[in-house]
Formats: sequence, structure tokens, C-alpha cells
Amino acid sequence: MVWLCWFALLWAALGTTHASNVTYDGRSLIIDGQHTILFSGSIHYPRSTPEMWPSLIAKAKAGGLDAIDTYVFWNLHEPQLGQFDFSGRRDIVRFIKEVQAQGLYLCLRIGPFIEAEWNYGGLPIWLRDVQGIVFRSDNEPFKYHMGRFVTKLVEMMISERLYASQGGPIILSQIENEYGTIEGAFHENGPPYVRWAASLAVGLRTGVPWVMCKQDDAPDPVINTCNGRRCGETFAGPNSPNKPSMWTENWTSFYQVYGETPDRRSAEDIAFHTALFIARNGSYVNYYMYHGGTNFERTTAEYMLTSYYDQAPLDEYGLIRQPKWGHLKELHASIKLCLKPLLYGEHTTFPLGQLQQAYVFKGNSEECAAFLVNNDPRRNARVFFENSSYELPPKSISILPDCKIEAFNTAKVSTQFGTRSMKSDQKFDLPDVWEEYKEAIPNFNETSLRESVLLEQMSTTKDTTDYLWYTFSFQHDSWDTGSILKVDSLGHVLYGFVNGEFVGSAHGSFHNGSFTLEKNVSFNNGTNYVSLLSVMVGLPDSGPLLESRVAGLRRVSIQDKEDFKDFTNYAWGYQVGLLGENLQIYTENGSSNAQWSKFGSSSHEPLTWYKTQFDAPGGEDPVALNLGSMGKGEAWVNGQSIGRYWVSFHTYNDSPSQTWYNLPRSFLKPTGNLLVLLEEENGNPLDVSIDTVSIGNVCGKVGRSHPPRLVSWAGGRNQTRPNNGKKHGRRPKVQLRCPPGRSISRILFASYGDPFGDCQSYAMGSCHSSNSSAIAEMACIGKSTCTIPVASSNFGGDPCPGIDKTLLVDAECA
Repeated sequence: MVWLCWFALLWAALGTTHASNVTYDGRSLIIDGQHTILFSGSIHYPRSTPEMWPSLIAKAKAGGLDAIDTYVFWNLHEPQLGQFDFSGRRDIVRFIKEVQAQGLYLCLRIGPFIEAEWNYGGLPIWLRDVQGIVFRSDNEPFKYHMGRFVTKLVEMMISERLYASQGGPIILSQIENEYGTIEGAFHENGPPYVRWAASLAVGLRTGVPWVMCKQDDAPDPVINTCNGRRCGETFAGPNSPNKPSMWTENWTSFYQVYGETPDRRSAEDIAFHTALFIARNGSYVNYYMYHGGTNFERTTAEYMLTSYYDQAPLDEYGLIRQPKWGHLKELHASIKLCLKPLLYGEHTTFPLGQLQQAYVFKGNSEECAAFLVNNDPRRNARVFFENSSYELPPKSISILPDCKIEAFNTAKVSTQFGTRSMKSDQKFDLPDVWEEYKEAIPNFNETSLRESVLLEQMSTTKDTTDYLWYTFSFQHDSWDTGSILKVDSLGHVLYGFVNGEFVGSAHGSFHNGSFTLEKNVSFNNGTNYVSLLSVMVGLPDSGPLLESRVAGLRRVSIQDKEDFKDFTNYAWGYQVGLLGENLQIYTENGSSNAQWSKFGSSSHEPLTWYKTQFDAPGGEDPVALNLGSMGKGEAWVNGQSIGRYWVSFHTYNDSPSQTWYNLPRSFLKPTGNLLVLLEEENGNPLDVSIDTVSIGNVCGKVGRSHPPRLVSWAGGRNQTRPNNGKKHGRRPKVQLRCPPGRSISRILFASYGDPFGDCQSYAMGSCHSSNSSAIAEMACIGKSTCTIPVASSNFGGDPCPGIDKTLLVDAECA
């Protein structure tokens, strides 16, 4: 077809990113004089490793993306005032150059406040100590430091010639982040700050446009953009007719916190809202996240999982998540078939029914593209458009690149499903392979930091550790077994010790900012020592007045049979961090200098360090640490933290929030890798294992409608129209593909007929061809990829004439 040839030429022309001039108008970004529709995906450089970047970017490009989007992480790059770090996972220049090398554009979201479920929203903790500072406000101290960092970052990009105006890949930059959601909290100091931030950005003269997301009052020439799941329905549009409609965060799932179940978003829903946004004159869509990755070290915001957006099109380990990746790839290709009428044609919208609409784009010649929308969430809709009939599934959009033939429907998933599997490579189930180190419980006499009040935790630890010991001593004049220790906390976790013995723990949750530890305790006759370990699981990352947020203990009291004692304002001794942290026993040198004991010496008491060694698994599959038997703590491999774990904080369905923890192969040596676990509770390391990660199962489900039938059209003529089950006149088929190096070893399920469910949960229906499994085995066993036509002739005849047929095949890869 003509439009297929035109698309091939255009795609070849867009395959490089040697842009030199980026502007915009009310329709779209304009790159080197050409209007564009761009699909972008968020990949955050510090949430993966430099060794992973080429593969992640290549898979994003193969998925039909034009650009990569990343935040800039201020607190990673300037952990101490004036001390900058751009090495390793922080090497943003290397990341951007890899994007450029693979022929993609880049959107640089500088912020420098980013939220991003990242510790303190990306702001350095030392900002809290700047006198008179008010974050993200018309406040001179904050504006000075923000301006200094943004300027340094932009100058770095310019020096490396990374802006499109210099021939580089950066076509967009972002200043601030979702400030409109809190602007009102700053009253008269909010709008001037917005204007200042915009002026700062534009004044840096990068030669590319700037955006502000969720900022309806973004000053010209900064573009206001939308974030969310349904921007095609909710976005009021740009605040000027001269600005394009852009979607900077199309959430592919959502972040997850400990204690809550994953928030999954279907490929069909993402595709529907993306197509709707484009149909309503949208021209830029960024998927947040396209690859979520891992919050290594202590970089999560409060209560956030170490795993980040694992349900994205590329999962935490960088594996392709199907059908999300493939379905969106087909969507991108279908929309790219419509580029000319979309960008240069006239746009009309008209109803096709009560809940159905057509969005039509017609060019000067015969170019025509249409988006047929069914907004009914429950029922199919038969609509008539351009003298043809189209069957639209519930809540779906059909894309017609020539206003005639359906190239794609958002609800018809033809891409295979993939199931991730974990295979145990090494188990540490023998006590002899483990050693342990019992963390010392400090008492008041052993502390050097003293105050007569309860200190605020974040200001005391400066985010150098999750841990702050609060200790005090007092005299008791009898042996007492009936006292109640009560501690109110604004931290996240609390462990209580009396005279060195553990008495209990408590923790808060993401939706509850405070909690109380209340325990019956026994005291000695004489001097008693109380040691309270307050633990943070990340710092807050959102909301106004972050500089004023507090954490740690707020009130401490003891109630006995005859007296109530309030110790809130009392003589307190403090220890910042744990002794094992200070000794760095998670490193080779620190570990060799510590006095380790045989496993079992501490009877799995709280605050115990464990260490062992292991060899790297063979092959190239990603590696994960299975911590399903542990409680809460942090894990290190060869001195590098792979993040916090909190397996004991179960979700509502009584399962761990996260069991496997990403262990990048670049962290490993061939042999003799040091694994160290800090266990705060009483987890059992004998069930810990090193596992490899792969796509174990692949599944496809494809249906076909009735054969073409005679329809009476509005024009009075009888015509035969193409079968809507076909795309471009092709016969439907199930296509299965195992990961590289694997082949299909077993057919787990196959049914040609009307099987129930989908690839995640299925069962045989009332109509089933008895040849289904045999045909699937013949086509697929022993092959890395196979194709099975969805046709009755392929299965020895029609098992149930008169109804639509579906083929569902689930296969195991080995």
C-alpha cells in the first residue's frame, strides 16, 4: 500500500538523532523543520548499572521508542556541599552518550526536585542545614543552591555537546517537577518561584524547549505537560495555543510500598489511553517507567520497595515483559503509519454512537487516518464509518491508517505473554557456610553524644545511616515485672532493649506517619538501661516544607504500679549508626577485621550480621538473591549494597512485599563473592539462595471472527468487507518465541475453540479441538520460535461451527 511505503521511508529518515534545531508550535515539537510525534520511555541511570544501559536502551528502541527520558539525581551527584560525583551509576554523560550512540533522543528532567520515589525527592540532605532555607519557594537560599546546581548540570551538558542545538540527543529539558500540586501551600511565594525557575531555565540558552509537568501556570515559553494514567481524558491542554500537548508521565504501573500489593496496569489500558491522547492532538508520550530498575543502597523514599516499577515493559532485571512491551510496540508502529495526516491534516471529531466516537485526520491529497473509539467499558460496539462496519471491543480504539483497514486495536492483544521464573543456582542451607556477628547494644554510659531532649533523627544522622540509638538510664528502687514502656515514634521502625535484652518492636506504614511501641517490661532494683533503636526506611520525597519534616522518637514514658515517669525531656545519650556499619564489615577489609562467630551463636537474635561466600552463576541470565526466609535489613555483595529488604512486612494477602533482590552481574567476581546480610529481626539465612532469572513460559492467545459476510451499507450497495480478525488481510496466528539460547520443551496447555480466560489464568471451554495439543507440539517442541495459524483447517476441521474461534497455547522454555 502507498502509506506503507511512505511509512518505511519516513521511518528510515527518523532513524537517526542528528537534530540541530528543536522548536514547537501548537501541534508538536518541530525537529529540523519537521513536526513530530514521539514516544519516549523513562530509564533512570542510577537504578541500573552502566553494563545494563546498552541492552536497556536497545530494547527500548526495538519497542518503537524515539527517545529516552531520565531524571537527574541531585543528592547522588552532590552528597556534600561542593563535592560532586559523576562516577559509576552516576555517570550521566556516559548514559546520554549511549542513548545517542543508539540513535535515540533524550529528555533531561533536571528538576532538581524530582520526587521519583527517591530519597528526599532528590534534594541533598545538607540543604536542611542552610540557614533560613525554605525548599521550592521564592526563597533566596534555596534559589541560590538550586540555580547553582542546575547551571552546573547544563554547563556540563553543553561542554559535552549533548544538546540537539549542538548535534546531541537532548531535545527537551524539564525544570521543577509537579510543583502545581503544592504551589498553593506557599501562598504568595509560589507563583514568583515558578516564574523564577522558568526564567533560570530559559536563560541558560540550551537551544531546546523546557517543560514543567503538572504546572498550569508555566510561563511562556515553558510548556506545561500532563502526568498520570488518563491524560487523554483529564488533561485540559497546554496553557497557550502555541504550545503542543505533551504527556511526560504515562504510568505503566505504579510504585509499590512495603505492605501493599503491586498495582498492575494492563497493556490494553496503557494502549487505549495512549491512542486516545494522540487522537486528541497529543504529540509526545513518555512512559513512566519503561524500565524501573532497582533502588540500590539506601536510595528509596520512605517505605518504598527496593524493586522499582517491576511491572514496566522492561522488568527490574531488564527482561522484556510481555505482552506490555510487544503490544505497545505494535501501537507505536500503527500510529507511525498515520504520521502525515496526523501532523499535517485537518482534524474532525464526530459521534458514532452514544459512547463511540471517531477522530479523523485528512490531508490535502488522499492521506486519511482514523481512530474509532468505544468508551463503553462492558460491551462491544458495532459502528459504521466511511461506508464500512467495524466491531470494537469494550473500552478500545481501532486505528485505521488509511481510514479503511484496522491496523491495530488497543484491546486485541496478539503479542505473546511471558512468565518470569526463578531457578535456584546455589543454596546456603548448611550452617558451616555462614558466620555471624552480633551487633552491640549500646547503653547510656557508652555514648558520647548527649542531649536533654529527644533529637530529631534526620537532622542528627544527616542520612548517613538508617539507624539512631536513643539511650537513657534511670534508678529503680525495686524488682518490677509490671512496668509498661511506651514510646511514640515518627520514625519507621523501632526496636526496644532493656538492660541489653530485646523487649519488642513496632513499625509504621506508608499511610500512617506515626506509631507506638508499648510493652510490658521488667526492671532491676538499681540502675536500668533503656536502648531504643529508631530506624528509617528512606526519607520523605513529596509534599511542601520538606525542610521542616521530622522523624524519630517523640515521647517516652514508663508506667509502673505506683508511678508514671515521662522521659521525653531527660538526659539522653545517642549513637549514630550501628557498630557493624562503622566497621564496614560488609566490605572485604572490614569483614576481615571483625570478630565473627560460628553460625547459631546468637540464636538468631535481632541485629545480627551474617556472611558467606559464593561463586557467580554460569551463563548470562540475570541473578537474584532470594531472601524469602529473612526479616528486615540490608544486603551487600562485595561491599556494594543491593538495597534494603523487608520480607516480613507482608501484603494484605499475607505474602512478602518483595522476596527476590536484583544482584547485577557487574557486582560479581567469578569466584569468592562476599555476601553480607544485616538482619534486624530474626530471619533464617539457611534458606537464602542465589537464583537465576529467565522467561520460563511463553503464551499466546489469538482469536478470529466469522468469515467475511454480506452487509447492507448506507449507500444501498451490498459489499464484502475485510474480516476484522485479520490485520492487513493476514491470517491470524499464535507466535511463540523463547529467550535466546532456549527452546520450547513442553506444551503446558493448548486449546483451539473457546478457552476461558487468558494467558494468566485459563481453562478449557465448551468448544475444543482434540488435536490442539498435538498440533501445538508438532509445531513448537524443540524450536526457539514457532507459528501456529488460527484456522480450523489446521486442526482437522471446525470443532464448533458458527462461533468465533480462539487459539490459546502456553509453552515452557528450557
